[in-house]
Amino acid sequence: MSDAATAPWLQLTLEAIDHSPEQLEDALLLSGALAVTLEDAGDQPVLEPAPGETPLWVHTRVTGLFDAQTDIEVIKGQLRRCLHAPILPECRLTELEERDWVRAWMENFHPMRFGQRLWVCPTARTPPDPAGVNIRLDPGLAFGTGTHPTTALCLEWLDGADLNGRSVLDYGCGSGILAVAAAKLGARKVWAVDIDPQALLASDDNADRNGVEDRIELAIPAELPAELNVDIVLANILAGVLVRLAPEFGRRVRPGGRLVLSGILEPHAEAVQAAFSADFSFEPSKRREDWVLLEGVRRSD
Repeated sequence: MSDAATAPWLQLTLEAIDHSPEQLEDALLLSGALAVTLEDAGDQPVLEPAPGETPLWVHTRVTGLFDAQTDIEVIKGQLRRCLHAPILPECRLTELEERDWVRAWMENFHPMRFGQRLWVCPTARTPPDPAGVNIRLDPGLAFGTGTHPTTALCLEWLDGADLNGRSVLDYGCGSGILAVAAAKLGARKVWAVDIDPQALLASDDNADRNGVEDRIELAIPAELPAELNVDIVLANILAGVLVRLAPEFGRRVRPGGRLVLSGILEPHAEAVQAAFSADFSFEPSKRREDWVLLEGVRRSD
């Protein structure tokens, strides 16, 4: 292994007192956690519970894993916004030297189907449906495997969309799971964009692993061509960031093209939709748990 195997990591642990474990888990993932564990007072972990599962513990601690270079004060600010809390729950910060979390997480990562034909499978397991559209994916430094409701909503949307010959922009690509899915489902060209260089490395690795590297272009936002516009823009990021990006996305989607927004908690959906209403007409929203996916069609100028 390289030095990355022993590089220090940061763990931010929150006590689930005024917020549910699910709320804390969602907030940590949306704030950039690479993985999340839930544990009881006896420190028996459950890694990434399935949607709808609730640990049967009286007192739960929720821990997010972050790269050692992460500015934890920024993360705490993001957590406060996600939780609508002026003060964070009781929390503690510790260093983690080993990456045993990857091995443990893999034991709980099983093939998952999204829609009718799209599967996400760890590389160590045999795809249940060899004739399906199979994405081979393992957890890495840029997290995103489909277990979170917002990612699941996007994957199900992609499975049901006609992507043949289409161009796609995955803005905030993380692990690249949505970009890879779009390419494997027939997209002609996919731009995978993120502000985090580690996310672009992970997306590149996953594109190569899935044999679609020739159709995925990686970039930071500043590297996008000024004239680029596409058939579909996907963005699974925080609601506040989506609102700020409304003018950018309005320029990037061709008339008649689609805008797919996720990462939106239900109370924020109306404000996000309003920010895009000048350029897009919206379909009925899709919901899973407390999360919303918005789909808009770009109006002609």
